[in-house]
Amino acid sequence: MKYVAPFWLPGGQLQTIWPALYSRRVVGPQPLYRRERWETPDGDFVDVDFLRSEHDTAVATAARSAPPPLLVVFHGLEGSSRSHYGQAFAGLARERGWACVLPHFRGCSGEINRAPRAYHSGDHAEIGWVLQRLRAAHRGPLFAVGVSLGGNVLLRWAAEVGTDAAISVDAVAAVCAPTDLAAGARAIGRGFNRHLYTRMFMKTLVPKALDKLAQYPGLFDRQALLRARDLYDFDNVFTAPLHGFKNTEDYWQRASAKPLLAHIRIPALVLNAGNDPFVPAASLPRAGEVGPFVTLWQPPQGGHVGFPQGSRPPGDVRAMPAAVTEWLAAHGAMPRREKAQSAHG
Repeated sequence: MKYVAPFWLPGGQLQTIWPALYSRRVVGPQPLYRRERWETPDGDFVDVDFLRSEHDTAVATAARSAPPPLLVVFHGLEGSSRSHYGQAFAGLARERGWACVLPHFRGCSGEINRAPRAYHSGDHAEIGWVLQRLRAAHRGPLFAVGVSLGGNVLLRWAAEVGTDAAISVDAVAAVCAPTDLAAGARAIGRGFNRHLYTRMFMKTLVPKALDKLAQYPGLFDRQALLRARDLYDFDNVFTAPLHGFKNTEDYWQRASAKPLLAHIRIPALVLNAGNDPFVPAASLPRAGEVGPFVTLWQPPQGGHVGFPQGSRPPGDVRAMPAAVTEWLAAHGAMPRREKAQSAHG
């Protein structure tokens, strides 16, 4: 991806904050969604938002002979289908005539989930279950994008299942994924990032954890949670023990996708900006650490899921979704033998 940030948005912090708050996300009306609630195998539920279109009837009719591609977008930490990047991807899908689905991780759709658990950065089994269900219902090409936390989970899934990933998807992309979770968490927990982003995440994570404790008294130590001041503490009290990890270190190590990227056997794009405040450039995967199916895009600018464009404010955030969907369309359409040969092209 050849990306140059607007002159009026210098630096990774501005390229992260401004696009999330002010930049235009779509051309035309805001995306509208149709929500489905899926019961999970463990008795819980996830809410899945399907992009609605005024052309739904025509698309459904055409799908009988030539189904459009389906784009699946997995959100980041405390994100949802309303996140700026979710709306931008949905808007690009609408422009391309694609179907689009935005699943929510548990507890992120606006309603607390039922089970004594939430979601986490290594929850690849959930990703696989969602993709298998969508694949069974869709006959056309299927592409998956994971953003930030969702990108790490998606890459972990692709690496874990290897060649079986091709049963569910044609190609995947991870945008600004912290594939080294420890490095990313340390970056968020320092300096300006700690004062802004850590506080922002904790402002929603802690109340949701307390709601979970009200559902399941004794699930974790309430006072320890209230003493938590950063993601390390939160993960140590809540995320790690609820999801089968010994502690924060064990969680971050076992959930990180970076050590497993060489195991991926479907076309996979990994896009990270060099000035991402959440993901230190030194922690990004290098060419020698990934296999032939993985393409690395690492432009020097863009911030964290920002990549704004435009000659004057407010600009828009369409550059990244446009480049990612173009890559997916090109690589997903290739014969399987050619995909590995061209992954680094």
